[in-house]
Amino acid sequence: MQLSNSSQYAIRILAYMTDKKDSPLINATELAETLFIPYKFLTKIMTDLVKVDLVESIRGREGGFKLKKKSSDIMVGDILDVFNDSIKDEQCVLGIGFCNGLCKCALHDQWMEPKLLLQKMFRESSLEDIAGRGCKI
Repeated sequence: MQLSNSSQYAIRILAYMTDKKDSPLINATELAETLFIPYKFLTKIMTDLVKVDLVESIRGREGGFKLKKKSSDIMVGDILDVFNDSIKDEQCVLGIGFCNGLCKCALHDQWMEPKLLLQKMFRESSLEDIAGRGCKI
């Protein structure tokens, strides 16, 4: 299981913004250069994050972006939902599509426990939890 590029970048962007919470605004150029994200892709991601009120965009020469909510109130699962990247209950690990107890794939029973743990981790991990740990973003 791998997250989409949009979700990966969005998590990295928001974690970076959380680390820089003392900075009033962070501009797109700084985000793109620091996180090695293509500028056009970054601006598309930021537009999506602004639309769902996770990020606020301030226009102008001294403009930039800032978190719209406290980092402790933004869960990783919220970010994944923006890009339709959350693990659905009946999502098949083999990519076959619909997979439940009645119509199982070969790995269905083995996938249930790790899938539930991943869902829990995404639902309960906030930006505050994952940012500022000295890890690469």
